[in-house]
Amino acid sequence: MVSLISPSKAQKKLAENARAKRLQMALTQEGLANRSGVPVRTLRKFEQEGAISLASFLKLYMVLGGLDDIIAASAPKQTAFASIDEVLSAPSTPKRKRGTRK
Repeated sequence: MVSLISPSKAQKKLAENARAKRLQMALTQEGLANRSGVPVRTLRKFEQEGAISLASFLKLYMVLGGLDDIIAASAPKQTAFASIDEVLSAPSTPKRKRGTRK
């Protein structure tokens, strides 16, 4: 599936969502930084520009309460079949455990 949102817009939207969650929980930037272990300066940069490392992002969401949702959203989707014909016509390839060599 192709997304119509650019990575930079997604970063800014994630930052807006994190800020909204922080304010909803009545936390200051300093309070969230102390609870998560992310420096205040990093949190400010994230909220203003959307730039943050994955580790810091996950630490913030661990405190904000959304880490499980992020993990669930990144899980591979199972194929849903609408009919028995689709099941029978689907290729029966085993699940890949490694990438292909180039």
